[in-house]
Amino acid sequence: MKLRYLATGVILAAGIVSAQTQTTPPVKKTTPAGAAPAGTAAAKPAVPAAAQTTAQINANRTGAVEEIAARVNGDIVTSVDLTRAQNHDMQDAKEECNEKKCTPEELQKTLEDVKADSLRGLIDTKLLVQRAKDLDINVEAELVRQLDQTRIENKMDSMEALQKAVEGEGLDWEEYKDSVRNQFQAQDVIYREVGSRVANSVDQGQIKKYYDEHKDEFISPEAVRIREILISTTGKTEAELPALKKKAEQLRDRVQTGGEDFGELAKHFSDGSTKAQGGELGAFERGKLDPKIEAEVFKLNKNEMTPVMQTSNGFMILQVQQRYEAGVQPLDKIENEVSNRIASTQMPAKLRTYLAQLRKDSFVEVRPPYVDTGATGNSDASISEAKNPLDEPIGKLQRGPKKHKKFLIF
Repeated sequence: MKLRYLATGVILAAGIVSAQTQTTPPVKKTTPAGAAPAGTAAAKPAVPAAAQTTAQINANRTGAVEEIAARVNGDIVTSVDLTRAQNHDMQDAKEECNEKKCTPEELQKTLEDVKADSLRGLIDTKLLVQRAKDLDINVEAELVRQLDQTRIENKMDSMEALQKAVEGEGLDWEEYKDSVRNQFQAQDVIYREVGSRVANSVDQGQIKKYYDEHKDEFISPEAVRIREILISTTGKTEAELPALKKKAEQLRDRVQTGGEDFGELAKHFSDGSTKAQGGELGAFERGKLDPKIEAEVFKLNKNEMTPVMQTSNGFMILQVQQRYEAGVQPLDKIENEVSNRIASTQMPAKLRTYLAQLRKDSFVEVRPPYVDTGATGNSDASISEAKNPLDEPIGKLQRGPKKHKKFLIF
């Protein structure tokens, strides 16, 4: 079941513990942010005296007593939070090492690093979620879509069934939803405050130079980059299908004859999990798609669309954003990819610098014997690179930045 993938693992990278993010980044249970703001220029908030003297909090269901490992403004990280994070992070690391065929020595070193960085990941997550509250970031729509996508992927017929499954794995439903919400909030902050600036700093000269020096990395088989608009039929009756198909046909016509932007219509009307990204599905080589879909999309040119196609979960329209002929891809077709590669090399240090600033403007207390490897007093740790660079912010670099309060200028 995919619930563990969504409900566990520290959510960030670029100096934070991470896991692969494609459609659903793994998320970590975190305590909702408290009233104390993070990332502001104000003096570090004081911790209430009563809280300062509290060494332990309520016992968990196993009978183990939770200690406060760290305090992040108005939030806390407990020893149980940390143990759970370490266990999940090390399990993810083992799976990644198995795929990479690590040596026993490499695996041991990786596990030691991951375990040491888990507290840093939890603290970073809390700082980012608190910053999201400062920016009034609302991710409720993304939360609802993600929960529904998880329900569908696990072949459940209702949200109540998903809740029951979550609780059956020993997770509190509301905490589970908070963890997903926090994931989206943290990612949005990273994109707004770091990713968009890194992307905008890449110029044409850098792109041309990188392309010329790495042409052998851009040899590809025939492929298409596509995006979708999906009108869901999940839970609908046969009598409702004609109206849903008509809706899909009308959306296609708005692009075909009305000249409207496919991506914008996807953002507003698609029921797919890619809605927030304008329906972007990515690039696919021949042989990687369903044969019926492949037969349609590979005969299209750039910006052309398939007819409305009925799938097992809805009526779908696909648009070809780009075609790639076999061989070295010309720069004009892969400029965004090259720009993103350049930005991805800059993201880890920029994100650690950003998080170091968040720490500086916040109250972060780590209690012995626990250690925060991202503490600003450790200059090496504060800018260390990720074991697995964060995919989501880099993947979002092609979209325009949203309006937000100014915070850090690099």
